Amino acid sequence: MYRPSYGKWRHYGMSPKGFLAFRSKYWISVVVLFFLFVPVGCGSGTTGSGPGPTWQYAPMGDSLAAGALAQEGYVPRYATYVNADTGSKVTTLNMGVPGWHSGDLLNALQNDPIFRNQVSGAELVTWDIGGNDLANAHDSFVQKTCGGLDNQDCLRAAVSTFEPNWDAIVVELLKLRDPSKTILRTMDIYNPYVASDMKAGIFTTIEPYLDEVNNHIHSNAQANGIPVAAVHQAFNGADGTQDPIAAGLIAADNFHPNDAGHKVIANQLRTLAYAPLH
Repeated sequence: MYRPSYGKWRHYGMSPKGFLAFRSKYWISVVVLFFLFVPVGCGSGTTGSGPGPTWQYAPMGDSLAAGALAQEGYVPRYATYVNADTGSKVTTLNMGVPGWHSGDLLNALQNDPIFRNQVSGAELVTWDIGGNDLANAHDSFVQKTCGGLDNQDCLRAAVSTFEPNWDAIVVELLKLRDPSKTILRTMDIYNPYVASDMKAGIFTTIEPYLDEVNNHIHSNAQANGIPVAAVHQAFNGADGTQDPIAAGLIAADNFHPNDAGHKVIANQLRTLAYAPLH
């Protein structure tokens, strides 16, 4: 997911909004630098061989899709499962961008012709998004800079921004791909902060905002016939209180999934099968 800081941009007179515009405009350079210095398991290329059909795979999202801090991210693991389970070869162009928020993905789907073309030509599309929307608000809450009398304004704003962005993302995807001819899969959002938030006594304050976002993801996806991988439950348990760090699913940064975590995500996608193409 990767969490950028806006502080230094304020120092140079750039607003958070201006920073987001700058980041979106030059995201390719950011990604190149990220891949040079951070171990990733992005998984672009072709998986499988033989006489079966070839499916184009367009994975989208933030650093989870990019496979940051993993030797093999969920994207190449899932491509391997698709090939093993269906016999189809899978050609992947990973479009996960570290640091992206829901607004960044929406902007790319609406305005980036290369991005749109890749999606429109894909038989298989997955996406994860929203972790950075919530993580930045979480950090502000912990630092007591969230705003409002209850220090929760930024949490409310994150949710109120994410939900229409998510809806618009789905609208754009359904414009670009016929769901009767495409394997469309998404996922909800895990919580890496369970232990630290419980220790600080803030878990019960913050968790409802994540629950609201995940409920919205499931509700919207169900309304549009899109299966959702239950990543939150797999990482945090049925009641959301399981610590994924203690479970061995989180990397050394205490935020991103490690290889075991990415395997869990890929397995959750696998359980959704491959309708309508198989």
